[in-house]
Amino acid sequence: MRLESLAPLLTRNGPWATVYTDTARATESAGAERRLTARAAGDELIRQGADPRTAEAVVERLAALSPNEEPHGAAVFATEGEVVLGLPLTEPPERARVSWSALPHLGPLPGLMRENPLCLTARIDRTGADFELRDAYGTRPAGQALGEDWPVHRTASGDPSERHFQLRVENTWESNAGLIADAISQRFQETDADVLVLSGDPRERRAVHDRLPEPLREAAIETSHGGRAAGADSELLDRDTRRAREEFTERHTAEALAGLRAGHAAGAAPAPATGAGTAETVPALVEAAREHRVGTLLMRPGGPDREQEVWVGPTADQIGVRRSELQYLGAPDPAAARADDALLRCAVATDAEVLVADTEEDLPVGGLGALLRWTYDENPAGPAPGTS
Repeated sequence: MRLESLAPLLTRNGPWATVYTDTARATESAGAERRLTARAAGDELIRQGADPRTAEAVVERLAALSPNEEPHGAAVFATEGEVVLGLPLTEPPERARVSWSALPHLGPLPGLMRENPLCLTARIDRTGADFELRDAYGTRPAGQALGEDWPVHRTASGDPSERHFQLRVENTWESNAGLIADAISQRFQETDADVLVLSGDPRERRAVHDRLPEPLREAAIETSHGGRAAGADSELLDRDTRRAREEFTERHTAEALAGLRAGHAAGAAPAPATGAGTAETVPALVEAAREHRVGTLLMRPGGPDREQEVWVGPTADQIGVRRSELQYLGAPDPAAARADDALLRCAVATDAEVLVADTEEDLPVGGLGALLRWTYDENPAGPAPGTS
């Protein structure tokens, strides 16, 4: 799950109103139903202690939601009479969730947004490529690469001058393939994409593929569907792209779980599969989060540790399992919060990634686990500055 979009939640202290709602129904009465749902959410916020201005701001945002813009649902976060952030969901919530709490109620969000890897698609022909970015929210243009458009077509003559011309055609193809490969590499890096799909004629596609940098070449997926020509089959390209994104998510989650499994079996020693340490209890996770050591936070739906009470201050790294810890962290008036909400806030602040471990295997055991960026054994200088 990409967390950059949650950054506005770090700039306000709260308390926070959080609502998760489904917008999937598109009937003639849907607008009236949304207004009723919005009003019910506002009433529930008031019942939980929210101030009227914040509750009313949430009601107005919920009533204005559109199935066209938020086809599955939305998460709304508000404080001090203002909606700070509204996010479209990639999965509809099973039921509406309304919360008034010290922190934004982030716990349900990873399960409702999933990892949503970003795919860069290159539609390739002999003269260039058109780029698109694809994720759970749709497809959008991402520029193009333009090479030489002459000469690019061979002739059938055996005349020596024609053979020279055909050599020029081959050189144009080779030059354009290198130019397209360079543009793909640059665009992939600029967009921070996770998946690369190359589409188009096999010869042209392969020529570009072979000129990509090795790591990108190994990760690239090729398909004959959806080339650059007018009328190219985008439906089959959509299918291939969706499969590539799903396989990336499955592989990425499996690798993280393998690291957690190895660390769990070794008693949270450095995990052989990853070379990183692991944490799998709330106290260990809180300590690692406070010291900015969490690289990947794994969350399993329904785990009991997710609702465990921790204590937090105004900043993300002011987090402890006991209230008394917070005064040493510069937070004289701490508030109680759910462990999953507090750890997710830390993940946003420290640019950690978050994965949902929705498998039959009960890992992480308590519902929360982490692969660490470093352990004390790997960092001879000791803990991060400002920690103890």
